[in-house]
Amino acid sequence: MRNSLLFILSLFGVICYAQRDLSYTKADFLRGSITPEREWWDLNYYHLDIEVEPDKKFISGQNTIRYKVLKENNVMQIDLQPPMKIDKVISEGEELTYKSSGNVHLILLNKEQKKGDFNALTIFYSGYPKEAVRAPWDGGFSWKKDSNGNHFIATSCQGLGASVWWPNKDHMYDEVDSMAISVKVPKALMNISNGRLRKVEEDTTTKTYHWFVNNPINNYGVNVNIGDYVHFDEKYIGEKGELDLDYYVLPENLEKAKEQFKQTPMMLEAFEHWFGPYPFYEDGFKLVEVPYLGMEHQSSVTYGNGYENGYRGTDLSESGWGLKFDFIIIHEAGHEWFANSITYKDIADMWIHEGFTAYSENLYVDYHFGKQASADYVIGTRKRIQNDKAIIGRYNLNKKGSSDMYYKGANILHTLRQLVEDDDKWRQVLRDMNKTFHHQTVTTLQVESFLSKATEKDLTAFFEQYLRTTKIPILEYKIKDGKLKYRYTNIVEGFDMPVQIKIGDNEKWIFPSAEWKTEPVKGNSLQVDRDFYIESKSL
Repeated sequence: MRNSLLFILSLFGVICYAQRDLSYTKADFLRGSITPEREWWDLNYYHLDIEVEPDKKFISGQNTIRYKVLKENNVMQIDLQPPMKIDKVISEGEELTYKSSGNVHLILLNKEQKKGDFNALTIFYSGYPKEAVRAPWDGGFSWKKDSNGNHFIATSCQGLGASVWWPNKDHMYDEVDSMAISVKVPKALMNISNGRLRKVEEDTTTKTYHWFVNNPINNYGVNVNIGDYVHFDEKYIGEKGELDLDYYVLPENLEKAKEQFKQTPMMLEAFEHWFGPYPFYEDGFKLVEVPYLGMEHQSSVTYGNGYENGYRGTDLSESGWGLKFDFIIIHEAGHEWFANSITYKDIADMWIHEGFTAYSENLYVDYHFGKQASADYVIGTRKRIQNDKAIIGRYNLNKKGSSDMYYKGANILHTLRQLVEDDDKWRQVLRDMNKTFHHQTVTTLQVESFLSKATEKDLTAFFEQYLRTTKIPILEYKIKDGKLKYRYTNIVEGFDMPVQIKIGDNEKWIFPSAEWKTEPVKGNSLQVDRDFYIESKSL
């Protein structure tokens, strides 16, 4: 009776706390916060074991969750979004009690949860998962058909949450250490998921594909891809040795894929140079064709860019360099380093994924086509920056910031490269960052602190300016009688970023701040180095 009362009070308390601030909903709080019912246990292992019935658009199965007890508690929060429903929860042969509030299900554990113990439970569930409207942005299950009328199915759920199709601890701060994925499909189809294929079991009407992920993985990175696939592969000799590259495409696209996917080893060569070893050698690397644009699912990157360069055939930078590579191969694979290995703890810090990965496009161009080409590319994307709101969103509410996290984020990092003044050092900073935060969930503050230390520069005001405001620094100046007078406006307190300028034929650094400064110059016209993301104004 006492446990049941505590269970009810716990649910009531969470709901009341969520309703204190009416600017967000109870669901926002329960989804985005590290609630008391989440924080006491640490994910160790999942075995997701499901059957997908394409004709019905129906899935059913179970997820076994093994976890480590961090502190005593007996109420566990599990997330599963309607119309999916939990059928029952079993632990050590006993069926457990649970209470539901929207997407959240609080499970009352009968067994005493002792600190340091590893325990497990299995959640049986079923239903008709949300159908993706505009995958991957409005995700869920994509139930499509290929040109031959075969089922062509895929999942995508970043932001929306993996709990849209399977029960889990749906918060980014805690990644499972390893995971088994078993998917039963009609016999004529294949399922491709994350990690390595261990075995395929077959009966008269179905096949079950058993995959295993050896590395930590975030929930939205878990995927199911079902189709009439054909497979080809190759080996890449990288920094950690031999890496298996596997490709799964529709039969009619096999020859196009064999040509287009030649960019995969080129991507790995460039990114291992800049960022260090591919983070998931144990699980291999896959590109899997899907009926939507593509997504960064860990070791199972999905592809739907039409086997052409650019972003669906267009150059997002309008510089010409964006048509030299397949945007989806390069961008989504870049996420293996920034999203899948280095992962944000809270979606408010999503720029860590998207800013660094948008910047990786620039570094791919740099590696294969040169520094000038890479500058043309990243600067060309500035026209897509809206400065509508801050890049960083609201914490603990599953609220991301502005979509400027992509190209403003890339230009912030491009600017920072100029401040380092040493490309070898900058490369080492990026490699050390991937080594330091390898397979970890991180915050913006951790990233800021690391970059300040690694670059030996106090970047506090720099990141405050660019990540937390929409202000773009304005360099105001006037040249008269052989003297340059200048200052920054539209800045946060303490912003004093040095910048390179050209006056006449002379290039030099100046050190603006909010206060006017004056120095002698030769020449009457000033040009700010385009590599710095600032604006200028002659007075």
